[in-house]
Amino acid sequence: MSNRAVLAVDLQNEYWPSGKFPLHGIEAAAANAVRVMEHARAKGDLVVNIRHENPGGPIFVPGSAGAEINDAVRPAGGEPVITKNFPNSFRDTGLGNLLREKGIEEVVVVGAMSHMCVDATVRAANDLGYKTTTIHDACATRDLDFNGVTTPAKQVHAALMSALAFAYGAVISTDAFLTR
Repeated sequence: MSNRAVLAVDLQNEYWPSGKFPLHGIEAAAANAVRVMEHARAKGDLVVNIRHENPGGPIFVPGSAGAEINDAVRPAGGEPVITKNFPNSFRDTGLGNLLREKGIEEVVVVGAMSHMCVDATVRAANDLGYKTTTIHDACATRDLDFNGVTTPAKQVHAALMSALAFAYGAVISTDAFLTR
């Protein structure tokens, strides 16, 4: 096994068009995430599937169909699945211990939402000393509203990816990742 892990963050049914919280471009992002995950599996990289649960909340309700990982990105047999309750995939989960046990030094992040759990996970991984790479076209987000202003998903995504690229590791396309 290599010292690299792909973290597939929150690619759950709730974010698909039939879910309660659909994201702009989720199906295209998931298709790219599949390419990244398949490449990682072929190279012997660890693939960690991360899913969010929100006990008592309106979305990601434990045991609901919306909280399940989407069939398009279903974990392969034996791959770890980490369940989290916070945006940061490391907070109060076994992710950090798993990565240490496996000797992981680099993490590659794909998933949802760019502005929330992807952002929190990439920043935490970097702060914990991991070399980080975010695959920008394997992540998705949604329009955001603040103080009467709606920011389109495309701009939200671009702002977040540029911030991550500024100080939190590489931010590259799926094709660039597959050829490096």
